[in-house]
Amino acid sequence: MPTHHDIPVTHDHMVWGTLDAAQPPVLRVQSGDTVTLGSFPAGGKASLPADAATVPPAYAAALDALVQKGPHFMTGPVFVEGAEPGDTLQVDILDVTVSQDWGFVSILPLLGTLPDEFTDYETIHPAVDHARQVCIMPWGTEIPLAPFFGIMAVAPPPAWGACGSAVPRAFGGNMDNKELKAGTTLYLPVFAPGALFMAGDGHGVQGDGEVCITALETGVTGTFRLTVRKDIAIARPFAETPTHLLSIGLDEDLDDAAKQAVREMVDHVCRRTALTRNQAYMLCSLAGDLRVTQLVDGNKGVHMMLAKTLL
Repeated sequence: MPTHHDIPVTHDHMVWGTLDAAQPPVLRVQSGDTVTLGSFPAGGKASLPADAATVPPAYAAALDALVQKGPHFMTGPVFVEGAEPGDTLQVDILDVTVSQDWGFVSILPLLGTLPDEFTDYETIHPAVDHARQVCIMPWGTEIPLAPFFGIMAVAPPPAWGACGSAVPRAFGGNMDNKELKAGTTLYLPVFAPGALFMAGDGHGVQGDGEVCITALETGVTGTFRLTVRKDIAIARPFAETPTHLLSIGLDEDLDDAAKQAVREMVDHVCRRTALTRNQAYMLCSLAGDLRVTQLVDGNKGVHMMLAKTLL
């Protein structure tokens, strides 16, 4: 029978800023087990609110205890028994909730979509109303929460060494895709024994694009089912919601990210149907929706969504 595991939301179960196949696991699980974990907001002490009493003690301890090598706190890695390079890790996202009473949104130097136009740098701290599931902007606008982990990843290929957390790559990572929420299944290619799953970079809500550089950066907790799939071979992340297939393109060039998202969707449609590549390509043109995931993480993101009822 599958076993459930809880990873305490403390700095000794986290790394700050890098993904590395050499990182020792904090937990070993069997394929099909579930894991609940949490993470702290990206950033550092500069993003904290003025009232130190609002900062969770475990978060404050992590800021002092860990060496920052990149912007994101990530919990793990989790070693999944039986996972080997060439396999696929199926990550069923069962639940995600905001765990803090506030988040932050920033405009930062040289970052975001319009860095030359927005040089009046600013950080705000919207309050989170857990009862009503909204965040409240300083000017009064209320935005419904839609939490997700900005980072879900396996370890990079060992030959790559330590990879910074900011740039999403074939192992997943900082994809910042708001569709990767509770109810969605993410598929990640395995590059190292045990897969070494990590998650972090909690977002309370984010628009497609994440244009100013941040979402509502906040603490989140989530539960995942981790399953080794030896019957699926993929080279890049892919996902499906209850209603849609979701292909993911990542590249420095937005056009090339879009091409990758289309190419991946065509390939996955062909895997699941008897359609030819031409037929799948035409189906994507009529019913596939291309969306800009994010513009701000080095490798830009484009994803395509295609209703599964059309397969």
